[in-house]
Amino acid sequence: MSVLFALAAPAVEQICTSPAECANQGLGTFIGTPARIWASAAALVALVGVVVGGRALARSRRGTGDGGRRGAVVALVAGLTGAVNGAVNLAVADGGLGTGNGVAGGALALVLGLVGAVLGRLALTRSRRTEPAG
Repeated sequence: MSVLFALAAPAVEQICTSPAECANQGLGTFIGTPARIWASAAALVALVGVVVGGRALARSRRGTGDGGRRGAVVALVAGLTGAVNGAVNLAVADGGLGTGNGVAGGALALVLGLVGAVLGRLALTRSRRTEPAG
């Protein structure tokens, strides 16, 4: 057993993963089911893809630096990662909204991920067009 695991074990025991477990422990201890956490992380990655893609698209229009090429690649990868994780989360969800399966977060991740991927692809295409010939 690693030292990190030994230090983290008492903190993990205090966190409950269902509302029934949290009933007598007070407010603020319920962090969500694993599926909700997964969906939230996927939505956060997809949101990063959208933000970076928007910035890369603006940079590709200006034509300064590398034309937003690195940001475009980051947006494309983050958007696709968020979209795929959101789609997989939706595919394995047992119930609908409010069941703790992360359906809302998965749907948000899917949509934001697709937007981030499209923005990244647009920025990548525009950064190639502004490249000087020669």
